[in-house]
Amino acid sequence: MVPTGEEKKRFVREKFAAVTRRYDLLNGLLSLYIDHYWRWVTARELAEFREGPILDLCAGTLPLSAEIVRQIPRPVVAVDFCYEMLHFGRAKLVSGHKKSEYIFPICGDGESLPLPDMTFQAITVAFGVRNLSKPDQGLSEMLRVLTPGGKLAILEFSRPRTPLLGPLYKFYLYRLLPRMGGIISGDREAYSYLAESIQSFYEPEELVYIMEKAGYGEVCFRPLTMGIVTLYTGRKPS
Repeated sequence: MVPTGEEKKRFVREKFAAVTRRYDLLNGLLSLYIDHYWRWVTARELAEFREGPILDLCAGTLPLSAEIVRQIPRPVVAVDFCYEMLHFGRAKLVSGHKKSEYIFPICGDGESLPLPDMTFQAITVAFGVRNLSKPDQGLSEMLRVLTPGGKLAILEFSRPRTPLLGPLYKFYLYRLLPRMGGIISGDREAYSYLAESIQSFYEPEELVYIMEKAGYGEVCFRPLTMGIVTLYTGRKPS
């Protein structure tokens, strides 16, 4: 059962803190390193915004922030409510990423952003909307800090719809993912939650409706890797 409300916030923060040091390794292993491609595609959605600033929300250990800066160096504000994830990601970047000075981590809540109105030309969220306790409130906050005409790009897990891949993916989620994640990270519960949160998340058409209801225009979605993840985009009306 996926927790809700304040209990979900507490649970997610604690679980991310617990698996921080193995998080990037597991993301790569469990996705067969296709996660690098997903972030590359997401960052390319922001190519028109060459000056920034960009907001990377639910930034975790900063892999998407790093990819945004790698493609086009410009300021990226990286917000996450798990300090341990940001701290670990920042330490890795400083030691190995030539453009780390473009990335500014901030510990903050995606449902109540500590940021001024109309600040960012674009926003990315990779695998984070699913973890918000109130996704509609988070989307409203993102709209608030976007400049008119600014773009939101959401990368999120989804469920393949093909008759063959759907059952295989469900088997992977509930049987293999928690076991492998638990062995490597030491916290099986965190990866059982991951499986449950993916299975219970909105269908793409539902999330599109929620985005439109929050005030975004030009909303569309694109499945990637046979629907294992979906890329959603929308704009703040000018």
